[in-house]
Amino acid sequence: MTTNPYESPENPERGNLPQRESSLAKVLVRSLVVVGILGVLAFLLIPQPRMAREAARRMQCSNHLKEIGLALQNYHDEYQSLPPAYVTDDNGKPMHSWRVLILPYLGQQALYNKYNLDESWNGPNNSKLHSEVVHVFCCPSRPGRQPNTETSYVVVIGPQTAWSGEKAIGFASITDGTSNTILVTEVANSGIHWMEPRDLHFDQIPMAVNPLSGQGISSVHPNVALALFADGHTAALAKSTPAETIRRLLAIADGEPIGDY
Repeated sequence: MTTNPYESPENPERGNLPQRESSLAKVLVRSLVVVGILGVLAFLLIPQPRMAREAARRMQCSNHLKEIGLALQNYHDEYQSLPPAYVTDDNGKPMHSWRVLILPYLGQQALYNKYNLDESWNGPNNSKLHSEVVHVFCCPSRPGRQPNTETSYVVVIGPQTAWSGEKAIGFASITDGTSNTILVTEVANSGIHWMEPRDLHFDQIPMAVNPLSGQGISSVHPNVALALFADGHTAALAKSTPAETIRRLLAIADGEPIGDY
């Protein structure tokens, strides 16, 4: 009779080998399942730190706008009006931006003192200040390749907005209500030095958030752009905000109801 080597009395322990191999296979399978589950969980969790960082940056961006809003309020308290969008020379050419005019109210008095109001923003003296960075004008989510001297925040100039150009207006002129009126908006990749007296124009921009073409209200935050309102609060304007709603939020005295945004 043929002897089964696994049942040989000379090898009593070998009778358990098939069972051991089966147990090891089960352990291996279980280990692979656990590793697979952990891999899936890790994959799902990877975006969360990125999302958390973006949420923090968006909050900081909102705080920048609130700082600008407080500076505009303090300017208004002193001069009984908002600053003009720009100051012109004798020929009507813009020389200075509203962003320069509010520097003392942003804790930047020393920088403001270096600025020469008798020459244009890009004159011989003021050009020496072009490397100065005012971080409150920079959205924290902006791409690293974008210069920190480029502003992320602009106003929309137009006779129906809070910024008519070289003429300054007061809050009393905002008859639609300060909580319903945009003062400052985000813009992505503006290409505008913070000192430059250049912003957006009501009649030239698309009435859209993150428009596909043309420069307008926009940001690098996913699907929204932040805006500062005349009462000092900030809000996220959704990409889906209707054009008519944007138009009414920019107008200061059209008397029209505001839609959802």
